[in-house]
Amino acid sequence: MDTQPDMLGPYILGPNDTPENGIYTGDARELAKAIPDESVDLIFTDPPYAREFLWAWEWLGQEASRILKEGSLLVAMSGQLFLPKVYAALELYLNYHWTYILETSSPSCVIWPRRLATAWKPVIAYSKGVYRGPFLGSDVFHSMMSDKRFHVWGQSISSNMAFLSRLNGIICLDPLCGGGTVPAVCKMLGRKYLAFEIDPDVAETARERVRNTQMPLFVLEPEQIEMGL
Repeated sequence: MDTQPDMLGPYILGPNDTPENGIYTGDARELAKAIPDESVDLIFTDPPYAREFLWAWEWLGQEASRILKEGSLLVAMSGQLFLPKVYAALELYLNYHWTYILETSSPSCVIWPRRLATAWKPVIAYSKGVYRGPFLGSDVFHSMMSDKRFHVWGQSISSNMAFLSRLNGIICLDPLCGGGTVPAVCKMLGRKYLAFEIDPDVAETARERVRNTQMPLFVLEPEQIEMGL
């Protein structure tokens, strides 16, 4: 991805980061303007699920339609409560690809407005044009455990690894990276990433997490990762 770091001048990049392996501090809506059209292989992210953040989905769809390469995917975790609105926002700009099921570990998440508890999370995929990437296997994945050490909304390594390990040869953008799970998994897989985080303290936590993540001696195949090899 041919990023343009000079255009990101007023934003903070960690001292050990590079333009193509970096976590930038700033508003994603501003930072993304520096990314050239049709230059991103994959967007993988986990936006906030609350009603007040529904605006982010239309922005995400619109920006993805500009910066994704033809045939590439936007993959995003979502809550269930406002899922119809999420679909409607993304379909303004992208083509619906699929909804994957991420089975979550107990205890189940209680959705009080619907008087129920849920043990799964939708991971929705939208493509720019017709998807041209590799075969993605099963549409049901399992998260080994939750991980809130780096962010209150943090996702597990296993849930991110399940998807990212199946998408080879990519530079991954996470415009809402929080505690840095996506950059950490990208480093574990030996691939490049670009990430944005608006909160300076959270961004530094994510950078420290990535600094402490080991590069692979060799890159495992998805089947080996699932088996814990």
